[in-house]
Amino acid sequence: MKKADFIKAVAEKSGTTQKAADAIVTAALATIRDALKKGDSIAFLQFGTFKISQRAARKGRNPQTGKEIQIPASKLPVFKASAAFKELVNGKKAAKKKK
Repeated sequence: MKKADFIKAVAEKSGTTQKAADAIVTAALATIRDALKKGDSIAFLQFGTFKISQRAARKGRNPQTGKEIQIPASKLPVFKASAAFKELVNGKKAAKKKK
């Protein structure tokens, strides 16, 4: 599904125009990007969490020359699906955790 298809589906489900749905979806994505850029995480119950993961600096190899290179540390945006969302996608119930 592309963004245009997603916007059309949001407009249909919310009973609004595609123009209004486009503005809402664009604003929501911009808000998620801005929060992650600041280092915050965003959690949606029953859906999942968007957060930033840190990658440590490491050594690698240039595949063409075989020469060892230093790969700098970096940040990586990550989405972790909730258990409920995983259940929905897989069509089954996950085992409940014991307390």
